Amino acid sequence: MDAAELKAEFGNDLVFWGGGCDGQTMLFRGRPEEIKTHVKEQVKIFAPGGGFVFQQVDNIMANINPECIVAMYEALSCRD
Repeated sequence: MDAAELKAEFGNDLVFWGGGCDGQTMLFRGRPEEIKTHVKEQVKIFAPGGGFVFQQVDNIMANINPECIVAMYEALSCRD
């Protein structure tokens, strides 16, 4: 689903719990810099106006590279 479309259509009526990082594709297969870019883009879409709780889309699986998890959280603490 398109994050910007969801925010535009439902952002005044719903709280988005998740959507901060795609855990099945980006977190699993992405490189740390790609993950940081992805997270920053997702937060830029969902955060304005409130109604957003950062959470990855899926559970973090055991075989995720720890550097990728760190990159996800670093992107939150270093937003532009």
